[in-house]
Amino acid sequence: MAPVLNRRDLSFQLFEVLPTADLTSRPRFAEHSREVYEDVLKVAHSVAERYFANHAREADLHEPHVVDGRVVLPTAMTDAMRAFRDAGFFSAHHDEDLGGLQLPWVVMQAVQAHFQAANVATSGYPFLTIGNANLQRVFASPEQQRRYMLPLLEGRWFGTMALSEPHAGSGLADITTTATPRGDGTYAITGTKMWISGGEHELSENIVHLVLARIAGGPAGVKGISLFLVPRYRVNEDGTPGEDNHVVLAGLNHKMGYRGTTNTLLNFGEGGETIGELVGEPGRGLAQMFHMMNEARIGVGMGAVMLGTAGYMESLAYARERRQGRHASQKDPAAPPVAIIEHADVRRLLLRQKVFVEGGLALGLYASLLVDDTQTGPEGGRADAGLLLDLLTPIVKSWPSRYSQEALSDAIQVMGGAGYTRDFNVEMYYRDNRLNPIHEGTEGIQGNDLLGRKLTQAGGRGLNILLGRMEADLNASEGLEGLDEIRAALRQAITWNTQALGAILPRAAELGPDLFLANANSALEMLGHTVVGWMWLRQAATASRALPTARADADFYHGKLHAARFYATHELPKVRAHADLLASADRTTTDMHSEWF
Repeated sequence: MAPVLNRRDLSFQLFEVLPTADLTSRPRFAEHSREVYEDVLKVAHSVAERYFANHAREADLHEPHVVDGRVVLPTAMTDAMRAFRDAGFFSAHHDEDLGGLQLPWVVMQAVQAHFQAANVATSGYPFLTIGNANLQRVFASPEQQRRYMLPLLEGRWFGTMALSEPHAGSGLADITTTATPRGDGTYAITGTKMWISGGEHELSENIVHLVLARIAGGPAGVKGISLFLVPRYRVNEDGTPGEDNHVVLAGLNHKMGYRGTTNTLLNFGEGGETIGELVGEPGRGLAQMFHMMNEARIGVGMGAVMLGTAGYMESLAYARERRQGRHASQKDPAAPPVAIIEHADVRRLLLRQKVFVEGGLALGLYASLLVDDTQTGPEGGRADAGLLLDLLTPIVKSWPSRYSQEALSDAIQVMGGAGYTRDFNVEMYYRDNRLNPIHEGTEGIQGNDLLGRKLTQAGGRGLNILLGRMEADLNASEGLEGLDEIRAALRQAITWNTQALGAILPRAAELGPDLFLANANSALEMLGHTVVGWMWLRQAATASRALPTARADADFYHGKLHAARFYATHELPKVRAHADLLASADRTTTDMHSEWF
C-alpha cells in the first residue's frame, strides 16, 4: 500500500524551509526542541496509520445511519478517538496547566495533517472539537470554560459549530434561530440548523454546539447575531452530562464524500426547552465565530492538501509499477514495456500533482507559523503577522481546495481505468475533496473577502507586507544555482499583480460594489497562483543551498528544483490572464440576464 503522507517533505517544510526549530527561543516553547517536535510527529504518524487509515474505506462504504434514534458509525472510529485522546492531541497546543504540551500551532497543524491524510472523515471530529475549544478559550467566561471547554480538551466531549440554516446557507444575516431570555441568565434556543458536521453521534459523552442565534427583539442583519453554548445534554453541577437538552436530530445529509463525518439537520427546542448560554457580549456572535471559521479555513486548506497528497502518493507508486507501452523512440515491438512513469505525459501529470500539493503544504504551514507569530512572536511584528495572515487566509482555504481537486483528477488520469474503480482510493479522495471548495466559505465568498476587504485592510498594509516578503526572498535567492526560471517567472507574476490591483482598486467607488466584485475570483486565482509561486521559490532556494553537501537526499533536492522550474514554466504564466481580466473590470457576468440562461 502506498504511503498517504510524504514524511520527508513534511520535515523539509517544517525544519528547512520554515524556522520551526527556532521557535524554542520564545518563552512559551522554551522547554521544547526539534527532537521533541519530531517525536510528537512520530506519535501522530503511528496513531494515524494504526487507528485512522485502517477504516477510511469502511467509513466511506458504510456511511452514518440511524438505528433506534441513534447514529451508527464504524466501531473503529471509537478506537481512533480513544487513541487520539490518549496521545494528548485534543489539548496539545494549550497551556500546561490545562493539560497541554504548549505545542506551536505550526507543529499542531503538521500533527493534524497525518490524520487528514489517513482518514479525513474521522479526523473531522477532533478538528471541530479543537476549534470549538480554541474559541471558548478566547471568548467564554472562566465558568463556561470549566463546564464546557475542559471536557473538550480532555477528549471526553466533542464540539461543533452551528451556523447555517436551511433557508439561509452562507447568508448568515438571514438566520432566524432565536434565543429568548429565561430570566436566570440562560436562554431558550429555538430554530433549525443545517449542514452541522459532527452534530450527532455516540463517539463522546456529550456534544457542545456553538450556535449563532438572534436574541428575541434584537436588530436584523449581522448586528443582531449572538453566540451561544448549547450542549446536547445539560450539564450537572458536578460537570457530568445530565438530562436531554432537546437538540433533536431531524435528519442526516447523504454526501458525495466525507461520508464518515455525520452531517446533520438539527432542531433546537423540539419536544422541550433547549437551554443555551450566551458567549461574550450580545450582538458579537459573528465576529466571535470568525475566530473558529478562520482557523477552520486554514484547516480546510490543509485537509485538501493532504487528500491531494494521498492521491499523488498512490498514483506515483502505481506509475512506478505499471508497465505499459514503450518510448516513442523505441520501434522494436519485442522490447519489454516500460513503467508508465517513463512516458512524458504521465510525468507531466505527476509534476502537476507535485507542485500543487507540495506548494499547498508550504502555504498552509507558512500560514500556521503566522498564527504562532501573532501570539508569541516579537511584540513589534505581531500586528504585521496578523495582517499578512488575514490577507492569506482566503487563499490558504481556496487555492489548495481547487488545485488538490485538479491533482486528484490527474492522479485518476495517471492510473487510467484502475483509478476510476474502488480498487484504489483515489476516487474516494476525489469525492472527499470536492467538499473543500464549498464548506467554510465558497470560492465566491473567499474571492469577495480578498478583493473587497483584505487587500484594502489597514490601508493596504497586508499587501505591502506580502510584496515586501516576496521581494526579500527574491533578493536572498539571487545567484543560487537552478533558480533562474522561478525567479524570473515570479517577478513577472508580481508585476502583473501590482498592475492589475493598481488598475482595479482605485476604481472601487466608481464601479460600485457589484461590478467591482464581479471578477473577484480572478483576484483569488491571480494572487493565489503568485503566492504559491513564492512558496516554490522558497523551497527551491532551500534545496539549492542544501545540494552541495547533500548525499542521500540529493534526489529529493533535485526534485524540488525541477518542480519549481515546472511551476514557473507551466503555471505562473496563467497569472496574466486573470490579471488582465481583473484590471479590465469586465462586465460579462454582470451584464448576463438571468432569462438568457
